[in-house]
Amino acid sequence: MAFQILLNFLLAFTWMFFESSMESSTFFIGYLLGMLVIFFMRRFFSSRFYVYRIFSIIKLILIFLRELILSNLAVLKVVLRPKLDIRPGIFAMETKLTSDWEITLLANLITLTPGTLVVDVSPDNKTLYVHAVDIEDAEEAIEDIRGSFEKAIMEVSR
Repeated sequence: MAFQILLNFLLAFTWMFFESSMESSTFFIGYLLGMLVIFFMRRFFSSRFYVYRIFSIIKLILIFLRELILSNLAVLKVVLRPKLDIRPGIFAMETKLTSDWEITLLANLITLTPGTLVVDVSPDNKTLYVHAVDIEDAEEAIEDIRGSFEKAIMEVSR
Protein backbone atom coordinates (compact mmCIF):
# COMPACT_ATOMS: atom_id res chain seq x y z
CA MET A 1 0.00 0.00 0.00
CA ALA A 2 2.74 2.48 0.94
CA PHE A 3 4.60 1.74 -2.30
CA GLN A 4 1.50 2.47 -4.35
CA ILE A 5 0.88 5.77 -2.55
CA LEU A 6 4.50 6.86 -3.05
CA LEU A 7 4.35 5.84 -6.70
CA ASN A 8 1.17 7.85 -7.11
CA PHE A 9 2.85 10.93 -5.59
CA LEU A 10 5.83 10.44 -7.90
CA LEU A 11 3.52 10.26 -10.91
CA ALA A 12 1.70 13.41 -9.76
CA PHE A 13 4.97 15.34 -9.39
CA THR A 14 6.12 14.04 -12.77
CA TRP A 15 2.88 15.34 -14.27
CA MET A 16 3.52 18.73 -12.65
CA PHE A 17 6.99 18.89 -14.23
CA PHE A 18 5.64 17.89 -17.65
CA GLU A 19 3.00 20.63 -17.43
CA SER A 20 5.57 23.17 -16.11
CA SER A 21 3.09 24.25 -13.48
CA MET A 22 3.48 24.18 -9.74
CA GLU A 23 -0.18 24.77 -8.92
CA SER A 24 -2.17 22.50 -6.67
CA SER A 25 -4.74 21.86 -9.39
CA THR A 26 -2.01 20.44 -11.64
CA PHE A 27 -0.85 18.17 -8.80
CA PHE A 28 -4.45 17.01 -8.21
CA ILE A 29 -4.93 16.19 -11.90
CA GLY A 30 -1.60 14.36 -11.91
CA TYR A 31 -2.59 12.47 -8.78
CA LEU A 32 -5.86 11.34 -10.37
CA LEU A 33 -4.06 10.32 -13.58
CA GLY A 34 -1.47 8.46 -11.50
CA MET A 35 -4.26 6.70 -9.63
CA LEU A 36 -5.73 5.63 -12.96
CA VAL A 37 -2.36 4.30 -14.14
CA ILE A 38 -1.85 2.36 -10.90
CA PHE A 39 -5.39 0.99 -11.14
CA PHE A 40 -4.73 -0.40 -14.62
CA MET A 41 -1.35 -1.78 -13.52
CA ARG A 42 -2.67 -3.26 -10.24
CA ARG A 43 -2.10 -6.86 -11.29
CA PHE A 44 1.64 -6.23 -11.16
CA PHE A 45 1.53 -5.35 -7.45
CA SER A 46 1.50 -7.94 -4.69
CA SER A 47 -1.15 -6.12 -2.66
CA ARG A 48 -4.55 -4.92 -3.76
CA PHE A 49 -5.22 -1.41 -5.05
CA TYR A 50 -4.62 1.00 -2.16
CA VAL A 51 -7.81 3.04 -2.64
CA TYR A 52 -9.86 -0.01 -1.61
CA ARG A 53 -7.97 -0.16 1.67
CA ILE A 54 -8.46 3.57 2.28
CA PHE A 55 -12.21 3.15 1.74
CA SER A 56 -12.15 0.19 4.15
CA ILE A 57 -10.42 2.31 6.80
CA ILE A 58 -13.02 5.05 6.38
CA LYS A 59 -15.77 2.42 6.62
CA LEU A 60 -14.24 1.05 9.87
CA ILE A 61 -14.15 4.55 11.36
CA LEU A 62 -17.79 5.14 10.42
CA ILE A 63 -18.83 1.77 11.88
CA PHE A 64 -17.03 2.63 15.12
CA LEU A 65 -18.72 6.03 15.31
CA ARG A 66 -22.14 4.45 14.72
CA GLU A 67 -21.53 1.81 17.40
CA LEU A 68 -20.20 4.49 19.74
CA ILE A 69 -23.37 6.56 19.42
CA LEU A 70 -25.69 3.54 19.74
CA SER A 71 -23.89 2.19 22.81
CA ASN A 72 -23.84 5.64 24.42
CA LEU A 73 -27.60 5.79 24.01
CA ALA A 74 -27.99 2.27 25.45
CA VAL A 75 -25.86 3.11 28.49
CA LEU A 76 -27.76 6.37 28.92
CA LYS A 77 -31.04 4.42 29.02
CA VAL A 78 -29.62 2.10 31.68
CA VAL A 79 -28.37 4.99 33.79
CA LEU A 80 -31.57 7.02 33.57
CA ARG A 81 -33.93 4.16 34.47
CA PRO A 82 -35.39 4.56 37.93
CA LYS A 83 -34.88 0.89 38.69
CA LEU A 84 -31.50 -0.69 38.04
CA ASP A 85 -32.37 -3.98 36.35
CA ILE A 86 -29.21 -4.75 34.41
CA ARG A 87 -27.74 -8.14 33.61
CA PRO A 88 -23.95 -7.76 33.57
CA GLY A 89 -21.91 -10.64 32.32
CA ILE A 90 -18.69 -11.89 30.82
CA PHE A 91 -18.71 -13.89 27.62
CA ALA A 92 -16.01 -15.54 25.54
CA MET A 93 -15.73 -14.52 21.92
CA GLU A 94 -13.78 -16.61 19.45
CA THR A 95 -12.10 -14.45 16.80
CA LYS A 96 -10.96 -15.19 13.27
CA LEU A 97 -8.30 -12.49 13.40
CA THR A 98 -4.72 -13.76 13.42
CA SER A 99 -2.18 -10.96 13.70
CA ASP A 100 -1.43 -9.17 16.94
CA TRP A 101 -2.35 -5.72 15.66
CA GLU A 102 -5.74 -6.93 14.40
CA ILE A 103 -6.58 -8.46 17.79
CA THR A 104 -5.33 -5.34 19.58
CA LEU A 105 -7.45 -3.11 17.35
CA LEU A 106 -10.54 -5.28 17.94
CA ALA A 107 -9.97 -5.26 21.70
CA ASN A 108 -9.52 -1.49 21.72
CA LEU A 109 -12.63 -0.87 19.63
CA ILE A 110 -14.68 -3.06 21.96
CA THR A 111 -13.23 -1.37 25.04
CA LEU A 112 -13.76 2.14 23.67
CA THR A 113 -17.43 1.36 23.11
CA PRO A 114 -19.34 2.26 26.30
CA GLY A 115 -20.86 -0.66 28.16
CA THR A 116 -18.26 -3.22 27.06
CA LEU A 117 -14.74 -4.01 28.13
CA VAL A 118 -12.24 -6.65 27.02
CA VAL A 119 -11.11 -8.24 30.26
CA ASP A 120 -8.58 -10.73 28.93
CA VAL A 121 -7.22 -12.35 25.80
CA SER A 122 -6.42 -16.06 25.77
CA PRO A 123 -2.75 -17.06 25.45
CA ASP A 124 -3.32 -18.37 21.92
CA ASN A 125 -4.95 -15.04 20.88
CA LYS A 126 -8.10 -16.80 19.67
CA THR A 127 -10.53 -15.88 22.45
CA LEU A 128 -11.46 -12.49 23.85
CA TYR A 129 -13.22 -12.33 27.20
CA VAL A 130 -15.64 -9.40 27.10
CA HIS A 131 -17.56 -7.86 30.00
CA ALA A 132 -20.87 -6.22 29.12
CA VAL A 133 -22.88 -3.99 31.44
CA ASP A 134 -26.28 -5.15 30.22
CA ILE A 135 -26.42 -8.29 28.13
CA GLU A 136 -29.53 -10.22 27.17
CA ASP A 137 -28.00 -12.77 24.82
CA ALA A 138 -24.26 -13.44 24.57
CA GLU A 139 -24.54 -15.04 21.13
CA GLU A 140 -26.31 -11.96 19.78
CA ALA A 141 -23.56 -9.71 21.17
CA ILE A 142 -20.87 -11.94 19.65
CA GLU A 143 -22.55 -11.90 16.24
CA ASP A 144 -22.95 -8.12 16.46
CA ILE A 145 -19.22 -7.68 17.14
CA ARG A 146 -18.29 -10.15 14.40
CA GLY A 147 -20.61 -8.52 11.90
CA SER A 148 -19.36 -5.03 12.55
CA PHE A 149 -15.86 -4.67 13.97
CA GLU A 150 -14.26 -7.99 13.06
CA LYS A 151 -15.55 -7.94 9.49
CA ALA A 152 -14.39 -4.34 8.96
CA ILE A 153 -10.94 -5.09 10.41
CA MET A 154 -10.58 -8.04 8.03
CA GLU A 155 -11.48 -5.78 5.10
CA VAL A 156 -8.77 -3.34 6.14
CA SER A 157 -6.05 -5.90 6.75
CA ARG A 158 -6.62 -8.41 3.96
